[in-house]
Amino acid sequence: MTRTLAEWLAYQERTHPRDIALGLERVRAVWEVMGAPHPAPIVITVGGTNGKGSTVALLEGMLRAAGYRTGCYTSPHLLRYNERIRIEGEDASDETLVASFERIEAARGDIPQTYFEFGTLAAIDLMARASLDVAVLEVGLGGRLDAVNIIDPDVAVVTTVDLDHQDWLGGDRDSIGREKAGIARAGRPAIVGEPAPPAGLLQALRDIGADIVRAGEAFTVTTAPSALAAEAAPTRAAPTDWRWTHRDGTVLDLPWPALDAPVQITNAATAIAAIHALGSRVDVSPEAIRRALEQVRVAGRLQRIAERPRTLVDVGHNPQAARALAAWLDAEPSAGRVFAVYGALADKDVAGVVAALGRRIDGWFLAGLERDTPRGLPADAIAATLAAVLPDAAAQAFPDVARAWAAARAAAGDEDTVLLFGSFFVAGAALSKAT
Repeated sequence: MTRTLAEWLAYQERTHPRDIALGLERVRAVWEVMGAPHPAPIVITVGGTNGKGSTVALLEGMLRAAGYRTGCYTSPHLLRYNERIRIEGEDASDETLVASFERIEAARGDIPQTYFEFGTLAAIDLMARASLDVAVLEVGLGGRLDAVNIIDPDVAVVTTVDLDHQDWLGGDRDSIGREKAGIARAGRPAIVGEPAPPAGLLQALRDIGADIVRAGEAFTVTTAPSALAAEAAPTRAAPTDWRWTHRDGTVLDLPWPALDAPVQITNAATAIAAIHALGSRVDVSPEAIRRALEQVRVAGRLQRIAERPRTLVDVGHNPQAARALAAWLDAEPSAGRVFAVYGALADKDVAGVVAALGRRIDGWFLAGLERDTPRGLPADAIAATLAAVLPDAAAQAFPDVARAWAAARAAAGDEDTVLLFGSFFVAGAALSKAT
């Protein structure tokens, strides 16, 4: 009997004893039995701590605006598993996913595969069957030993490197950077999206022999006030146009991205650098880049889901992401208060997140996630950390996101802001109620 998609996903969660099992041997063996399919003639892989999903979406938007057939693989999903694989801008259907899982199952024999490895193989399989021009693959945990790394990319991107998943990747930025460098290949471009990357990342890229294309050196970003931008985005406190410049003399004057937050300029600049590194293999005009910047939006990235009170959802879950949220709040002054609905997983740096936002938050509504995932933290555990970092913070604990959000709405006035963040589970719960 053919399984439904839901049944396949439940089955995959049981086929390997661990949720995370890094290493390429198992997934490579199954991929080779399947004929070692290649997802597209051109492949871009995108790794890093934060900014991966937005960078993938921007790459997809720019390439599609230029007329290229694209496939994208991202994870995790917010509402439906199908979101993880997009072919020509459309989520994969249940039917195509089920058919791919059946092919993978036939190929794997007695080789165990994790949930993520099944999904990665399905993405490669479906893209290889779709006659695409370019595939953009987000790397999951780390890089060197992530299942996506069985594919040799034409361009590898490392967006940012910060502390996250330390149990798996190492306890400092140098160690994590070395793991993320593993997606690069000798003689091929490796885009480094932050201007101050850890030395470990750069040295590992040199050891690989990659062609390092580094933000702040190979390409730079400048911003300037613009009356035109002010007309286009009158709600922004300090609207700007911006300029992307490459060391080869290429200059692009560009509109502010539709994706909100200052960090999205960095993500957009990194995406442009990846396309630029492909040289004559693609023809993406400045106009195509401009259209994509004006149109691309990504669910759960400072996504506004309600007004009065202004309500936003963000998947940010580590200190670097929290610092980006803090920068956005600083750039978006409001006459009202800011209330946070926050939930976290047990392996996250709750203290670092809380410290990054600090007194910008007028009230914390803490949501337990232990009912959503075995990795979820109870609200009381978050509250204890919050009290240790910010002893005077106003906080209430709730057993789930729904009740924390209801309490925040009840406390907020029309001019206030409610920010739901801290995990894909928080964002997913919020968006499922908003849609």
